[in-house]
Amino acid sequence: MTAANPRDDDSTTVHSGLAGVVSHRSSISSIIGATLTYRGINIDDLAENASFEEVVCLLWNGALPRRKELDEMRSVLELELKILPGVLKVLRDMPHDADPMRVLQIAMGTMGIYSPDGDDNSPAANRRKAPRMTSQLSAATCAFHRLRSGKEPVEPSKELSFAGNFFLLLNGRQPEKIEEEAINKALILHADHELNASTFSGRVTASTVSDIHSALASAIGTLKGPIHGGANRAVMEALQEIGTLEKLEPWFKDMRSRKQKIMGFGHAVYKQGDPRAKHLKKLSKELGALTQQPHWYAISEKLEALVGEQIGILPNVDFYSASSYYCLGLPPDLFTPIFACSRVVGWIAHLFEQYQDNALIRPRALYTGPQEAHWVAIEDR
Repeated sequence: MTAANPRDDDSTTVHSGLAGVVSHRSSISSIIGATLTYRGINIDDLAENASFEEVVCLLWNGALPRRKELDEMRSVLELELKILPGVLKVLRDMPHDADPMRVLQIAMGTMGIYSPDGDDNSPAANRRKAPRMTSQLSAATCAFHRLRSGKEPVEPSKELSFAGNFFLLLNGRQPEKIEEEAINKALILHADHELNASTFSGRVTASTVSDIHSALASAIGTLKGPIHGGANRAVMEALQEIGTLEKLEPWFKDMRSRKQKIMGFGHAVYKQGDPRAKHLKKLSKELGALTQQPHWYAISEKLEALVGEQIGILPNVDFYSASSYYCLGLPPDLFTPIFACSRVVGWIAHLFEQYQDNALIRPRALYTGPQEAHWVAIEDR
């Protein structure tokens, strides 16, 4: 049956950007005031106490794992970190100056081609694919970075956590304890965030009963945008442009005079501050001291104060993640890919929900064009 035009049923209220529209029921994560929870557990508790592997189990299975479940998850995630030969061949053929987020979209589609369950969209097959896609996305991110740097990909270690292996696969060396802890915490903090733009776009694709690899490729493309996942890259580029504390205030005045947006501040949902920001602020300070780059934290802290005093908005998760990632050895164009390597876990949890209780996501548009235009032959136009 063809849906009625919005004018026919009096549905003339337009919610720009779908702001305030509740489109799904979900038991995965919640945002209430300045509190973020995963399955009801406060993000502060998880960031301070959990491993990323525990959070994976929590988001996918609905509860924290028992020891056996956790050991099994750690084992399968480590096993799947060995990049597929077909995916590696595609990565080798990529131009070294390619945007890593475009590369990840291609890599996710390629994984679907080479996956033994690629065309099987059953719940059991998607459960099998979930750890494979999670680990392979990290493996592809690290492998591409090494290949474009003239280095070969490295093998994961059975002795390291998922976060430790991410650092190893990226940098080719064992992480310091604080480096492993920092990546673990960053992965946890970015793992899910209710119905954000990339999660929604993945669910839209899944609602057509397209396969889970295609849904994740949609989500990756959405995360690439500079006002979603790309914001942390823009923050670091701004910090590099500022360079020193002495140049901060002139830079800030210039940005204000030109009415330019200062990235990493404010949030569409959090009005009283992003609860994840304080954890990354602490990491930024610790990692800056460890790597002898304390100036990035100093500039960030001063910029936070200026924005708070003169604009009245608070930092979001992107602001201090920028300097934290940079001190971990990640170039700015890998900031959004590591976001994807974490958020893929939340995307998958939402896709499980979407497939389980699916309805095609198909909103209407309020037509504002002419009502009675007529065909005019080309000779008379």
